[in-house]
Amino acid sequence: MRGILEKITPIQFLVMGYVAITIIGSLLLRTSAASSSGISQPYIDALFTATSAVSTTGLVVETTGSYYSLFGQSVILALFQIGGIGYMVFVVLMVYTVGRKPSLTGAITLQESLSGVTLGNMKKYVRAVGFFTLVIEGVGALLLTLFWMNEYSLSHSLYLGVFHSVSAFCTSGFSLFSTSFMSYDASASITVIISLISIGGGIGFIILSDSKSFLQQYLANRYPRHLSLHTKLSLVISGLLILAGIVILFLAESNGIPLKRRILTSVFQSISASSTTGFNTVDIGSLSQTSLFTLMILMIIGAAPGGSGGGIKVTAFGSMVLFVWAVLRGRQDVDAFSWRIPREMIRKSFVIGFMMLGWVVVITMVLTVTEKTDFLSILFEVISATGTVGLSTGITAGLTSLGKFFIICTMLVGRVGPLAIAFSLIGEPKPVSFRWAKGDIFIG
Repeated sequence: MRGILEKITPIQFLVMGYVAITIIGSLLLRTSAASSSGISQPYIDALFTATSAVSTTGLVVETTGSYYSLFGQSVILALFQIGGIGYMVFVVLMVYTVGRKPSLTGAITLQESLSGVTLGNMKKYVRAVGFFTLVIEGVGALLLTLFWMNEYSLSHSLYLGVFHSVSAFCTSGFSLFSTSFMSYDASASITVIISLISIGGGIGFIILSDSKSFLQQYLANRYPRHLSLHTKLSLVISGLLILAGIVILFLAESNGIPLKRRILTSVFQSISASSTTGFNTVDIGSLSQTSLFTLMILMIIGAAPGGSGGGIKVTAFGSMVLFVWAVLRGRQDVDAFSWRIPREMIRKSFVIGFMMLGWVVVITMVLTVTEKTDFLSILFEVISATGTVGLSTGITAGLTSLGKFFIICTMLVGRVGPLAIAFSLIGEPKPVSFRWAKGDIFIG
């Protein structure tokens, strides 16, 4: 068994594992016991839901709370908990157990797919995952349970609290309510609780662990105490994007909406899109084109590495912006917070960004042929799936079987990463021992 595992690269193990878990989940959701009516759903719908859960996307073709039985809902809950948190830990432990170090290219790709995990920090990462998952999901479930006890029984409130707390922290966006959180659009409590849990899942365990260490050093008055470049860049870029989203959404949706509701909705949706959680307190399909475009930008940029959020990642986006700024200033080095960002990370950022956007272009073009709906809704759906967000203008349930298949593939690519998919299929590139002579081309 160990010999067989050693022949499989960590990247292939990652992709195969996601596919296997998705198939198992789809078979469970396909059973009659998973539906509240006792009637089995079409396999393409079961596969779509399972993929959405494992990839922590949240796009659905059926209402989770009413269509699925308690068993079906439990399967979905388990899938997005595994997809968001558990499977990353499982892969890390398997790599550590087998003891086979990947190549440099494989290590970089595995790190991108597992949101920043390396062979050097995997033990620390696993401990951080366990600690922060228990604390944040537990506290979130408690607060949500207390909130819903005003409306429901203790047992039902507890179930709602646990389900939505786990869903928010895993940035999956699955909700037991038919309209997500639209009925709580004026609730400051729901906005604050869900947003904070989502931010915790979106910024990831690396930043949470680094911030925890910094706070401990600060409270103990010990030195040195500083946040890493990764943490600083992630928090600053995430904060700026969320703030920009709040302002734009607030200004764009001003038609007869009370001030309090506008503020809460703007805050909730900006954080939901930026953290790639995918909950909504407003009908996404009714938003203006300005708001939809703003959400699309936030969704494709995505969350920070180290958590369950998707997208290009804020560190990659920040690195690209800083590179452009360095070129405009005639600088050779790309720096931030008195640190120099390695060129390899800059290259990786542009490759990931290009491949993500390229995938969006191709799938959007395909869906304009297979689906009979407007272009903006299709583009929004594809970006939402690529960023593993789950927000939709309302076209998901009406997709053709072929359209659902392409969205399934898109959610998998968005979760695992385009580099991992490519290398798992064609193998890792072989290093070459020569370089061609340099030639000049004209650009601009």
